[in-house]
Amino acid sequence: MEEEGPGATVHLLCLAASSGVPLFCRSSRGGAPTRQQLPFSVIGSLNGVHMFGQNLEVQLSSARTEDTTVVWRSFHDSITLIVLSSEEDTSELRLERLLQMVFGAMVLFVGLEELTDIRNVERLKKELRASYHLIDSFLGESELIGDLTQCVDCVIPPEGSFLQEALSGFAEATGTAFVSLVVSGRVVAATESWWRLGTPESVLLPWLVGSLPLQAARDYPVYLPHGSPTVPHRLLTLTLLPGLELCLLCGPRPSLSQLDSQLLERWWQPLLDPLRACLPLGPRALPDGFQLHTDILGLLLLHLELKRCLFTVEPLGDKEPSAEQRRRLLRNFYTLVTTTQFPPESGTPEKAEDVVHPAQLPRACYLVLGPGSGWQLVALQLGMRLLLLLLSPQSPTHGLRSLATHTLHALTPIL
Repeated sequence: MEEEGPGATVHLLCLAASSGVPLFCRSSRGGAPTRQQLPFSVIGSLNGVHMFGQNLEVQLSSARTEDTTVVWRSFHDSITLIVLSSEEDTSELRLERLLQMVFGAMVLFVGLEELTDIRNVERLKKELRASYHLIDSFLGESELIGDLTQCVDCVIPPEGSFLQEALSGFAEATGTAFVSLVVSGRVVAATESWWRLGTPESVLLPWLVGSLPLQAARDYPVYLPHGSPTVPHRLLTLTLLPGLELCLLCGPRPSLSQLDSQLLERWWQPLLDPLRACLPLGPRALPDGFQLHTDILGLLLLHLELKRCLFTVEPLGDKEPSAEQRRRLLRNFYTLVTTTQFPPESGTPEKAEDVVHPAQLPRACYLVLGPGSGWQLVALQLGMRLLLLLLSPQSPTHGLRSLATHTLHALTPIL
């Protein structure tokens, strides 16, 4: 796969599994959408070799060439997704989870029945166009990480208890159990029912809201890939402040007109200052008063049981490396430790015992990048929490575990 211009190229192919007919092809270069398309002969070859293996009862899941990683995945024996990435040292785990998110996005917009019982290919192609903007955001360099971790991106507001109380009261007033506040695709606060949403919709819904252009109100029909893949729900969004949206997942009621200005003013006008304080939390995730060690350039904290995460690369201004590099380093480090040190099963003790004796499970690991950079990465897992830190070269290696432990203890009360 030849590259044209700077940055890695990613191609995503979606085909009908039975016929091999392409449903769509999306591409990005350097994190930005591109019109570059793969030749039809290449698409046919990629699908053909996968089907050839299936006919021989061999499951072809991935392959590597000199400059490209390819991953195949079939869903319900109906849809085949193929992703090709020229990014150096990209992991198969990352591409596999990308395909899971893409299929989830397809179900979100058209429902599972349309994808498992394809009666009219051309109609399905048209219906899937609605999912392109969301799928393209997965191919780009997002500030979110839920697509990889399968945990909901969250932020910690400075006055979370007041927001939570207002959210619960508003939900009761509207008769809607599933309500959340979302800033830049990250959940600020949510009702208990919203937190109980399964994967992948718990990640997809706030990501969708964050990827849409600014609009005062929306009424979107959506399917829930896990909870309701065949019956649509309504996703209502109301902009409280630019970038901060109130989201409701509901049935036929309430209508958008029922959520009038008086109802919004009653619950949210008194909290205008706490709401404004949420706006800068998008990239930072943590409130201004929360102190981090000056050596920390970025962090990722995951609560493996609650399926929530905090991700920030902007705790301390504009030190090197750039925010984009920091995100890339932490994402790559997450895939490394997930595949080699802290497998997903390690968060569940009864499953971990089936794989390896608990005494053999590591608690921490670190990586020093070089030559020339010296940036350090450390991962620490305690119970259901996994913390990844990106640290400056000045941070002493012998103190990495102590710094990570102190940071994790400081973050534990808030996530």
